[in-house]
Amino acid sequence: MVMVEMDNAKIVEGLKGKDLLTLLDYTHEEVSYLLYKADAMKKDMAAGKMPNLLAGKTLGMIFEKHSTRTRISFEVGMIQLGGHAMFMNARDLQIGRGESVYDTGHVLSEYLDGVMIRANSHEMVKELALHTSVPIINGLTDIFHPCQALADLLTVLEVKGSLAGMKLAYVGDGNNVAHSLVIAAAHMGMHVAVATPKGFEYNPNLLVKAKAIAVKNGGSVFETTDPVEAVAGADVVYTDVWTSMGQEEEAAARLEAFKAFQINDGLVAHAKKDYMFLHCLPAHREEEVATSVIDGPNSYVFQQAGNRLHAQKAVLASLLQ
Repeated sequence: MVMVEMDNAKIVEGLKGKDLLTLLDYTHEEVSYLLYKADAMKKDMAAGKMPNLLAGKTLGMIFEKHSTRTRISFEVGMIQLGGHAMFMNARDLQIGRGESVYDTGHVLSEYLDGVMIRANSHEMVKELALHTSVPIINGLTDIFHPCQALADLLTVLEVKGSLAGMKLAYVGDGNNVAHSLVIAAAHMGMHVAVATPKGFEYNPNLLVKAKAIAVKNGGSVFETTDPVEAVAGADVVYTDVWTSMGQEEEAAARLEAFKAFQINDGLVAHAKKDYMFLHCLPAHREEEVATSVIDGPNSYVFQQAGNRLHAQKAVLASLLQ
């Protein structure tokens, strides 16, 4: 991975005012910069340095879905940067009772310096960004979860010391977390294996794009229906819940379809001895992951969760300044 200097004026200027809807809209250099900025800001905080980079700035946070890590990390991040975060439940806004996205976007632009939204529909978030003059940050949609992916790679970088050439195995549902994780890893030249059951594959159009990004940066992406093939020789093993929010009615069918994809001691035995286990949380122990793995010595899930704060502070500082 090429190390991007923290004072790279061209990248800094290019990120100001930019939306973060998907990492497909970002370059290798921009992703690299955000990761190193997050790392630097985390080290600064540990040393007691928290500059008020966003003093006087307000971030509006719109939630259509429940949240623990996203809400708390963004709110704390804005406070630590000297700004203010405003929680807004979508049901309490006029958009929740029929006001157009066009009108909402224009109104929010009059009040706020940025908007973070955790939404059901990625198409709605794209429309909001189109009609809002301040940066829109995707806190999760049905297709992408870019802030999570940045925190994931920051964790790998801290533990392994590099990203390029590392093998990352994602095992489970080809969902929004998987989409963003694979794209981010492709930007950083990692070798990614995606194992999903038939019928729950990674989005094929996004897979083509991720493969092209990986090749450009010296990495690779391949998909399989065999979790052992994916995990073999992996530096990082990652999974997510089998039933996400809004899929509760599919829970029984999903449990049956995914039963061979649990991350357990037998499966991780095929990874490298010093493999990392990651999970975006919340986790369903003894479903997608065995308790012995998620609570074991190779698990970094809480460090990973903590890094949501630092990755998002890097995003906020870069986009809202």
